[in-house]
Amino acid sequence: MLQDGTCFAGKSFGARGTAGGEICFNTGMTGYQEVFTDPSYTGQVLIMNNAYVGNYGVKNDDIESDSVKISALICKNVSYKYSRMVADDSLENYLIKNNIVAIYDVDTRALVQHIRNKGAMNCIISTEHSDTTALTAALADVPDMAGLELSSQISTTEAYHIGNPDAPIRIAVMDYGVKINILKCLADRGTYLKVFPAKTSSGELIAFNPHGYFISNGPGDPASMSYAVDTVKDLLATGKPLFGICLGHQLLALANGISTFKMHHGHRGINHPVKNLITGKSEITTQNHGFGVDPDAVRACPNVEITHLNLNDGSIEGIRLTDKPAFSVQYHPEATPGPHDSRYLFDDFLDMIRKQM
Repeated sequence: MLQDGTCFAGKSFGARGTAGGEICFNTGMTGYQEVFTDPSYTGQVLIMNNAYVGNYGVKNDDIESDSVKISALICKNVSYKYSRMVADDSLENYLIKNNIVAIYDVDTRALVQHIRNKGAMNCIISTEHSDTTALTAALADVPDMAGLELSSQISTTEAYHIGNPDAPIRIAVMDYGVKINILKCLADRGTYLKVFPAKTSSGELIAFNPHGYFISNGPGDPASMSYAVDTVKDLLATGKPLFGICLGHQLLALANGISTFKMHHGHRGINHPVKNLITGKSEITTQNHGFGVDPDAVRACPNVEITHLNLNDGSIEGIRLTDKPAFSVQYHPEATPGPHDSRYLFDDFLDMIRKQM
C-alpha cells in the first residue's frame, strides 16, 4: 500500500511480516545483491525493474556492507532456482536470513510508472494485514525521508584500518554509509585507510595526519546533517585534497553554501549517462540517490565549477572547487558490478594527493 492509497496484491517471498519505507526503483539488470547491501538504501523499499530477480542466487563476497540494508523488496518474477556455479545460496534463503519482507507477482511496470508520475512516497508491505485500515495505521508509523538523518545510525561505531600501514599515502575516510568496494578501490591503489565513525570530530581526523580526506556515500537527507557539513568545512580549511561521492558530493556542496533538495523520484541503477565537461567524454554510471544539489545555487557559487552533468535530466553530477583541492561526484565510480567507466576518479584523487606530497 502506497502513501496515496494505491494498493498492489502479490505473493510473499522471503521473510514474513510487515515492513515499510520510502519506495524507490532500480533500473539495473544485474547486481541485486550489491544493491540490497548498499547502506545508501537504508529506510527504503526497493522495486527491481528487471523482470526476473534471483536467477543467479547470492554469493557471500558480493556485498557492499555486512547486512542487507533495504527495508523490503518488490519484484515482478523471482527465481527459486539459480544457475550460478559459484553461488552460495538462493535469494529467498538470503532474504529470510536477513529478515527482509518481499513481495512478487506485482505489476512492477505499472508501479514504477505510478512513482515516476506521482513521485517518491512511503509504502508498506505486509503478509499480516490485508485490510486497508490496518495497512494505513502501519504506514502512518513510517518516517518521511525528507529531514531524516540516518548516517550516524548505520556508520561504523569504531574507527578501523584498511590497507598496508607502510603505504605511501594515508587517507581518512568519513563513514556515512560507505560501500566496501569504494574502500577496496582506494586500498588497491596503494593507500592506507582509516575509516572513522560519522560523528568523529574534525580534530581527530586531522590528528591522523592523512594526505587526503574521503567523504562517503550514505542514506538520508543531507540537509539534516549539520554535524557532517561542519566537519567538511574544517577538513577543507586544512588545504588537503578531498573527494566526495554521492552523499559526500551533497555535503561538499552544503559546505560551500549550496543547498540540496529532494528529487521527484531519484536516480537508481547502473545505466545512467553522464558527461564529463572537462574531457568531453560520456560515462555510463551507477547511481543511487534521492537528493540532489541545487543547479542554480551551484552556478551562482563563485568558487565552484561544474564538472559533470546527467545527460537524461541535466542534473549536476560533479563539482570541483576552484580555490581548494576538492571535488565530488553524485554517482558511484566504484560501480560494482559495473560499469567501470568512472574508476579514473580514484586515480584523479590520488594524483591530486601526490602533487601535494
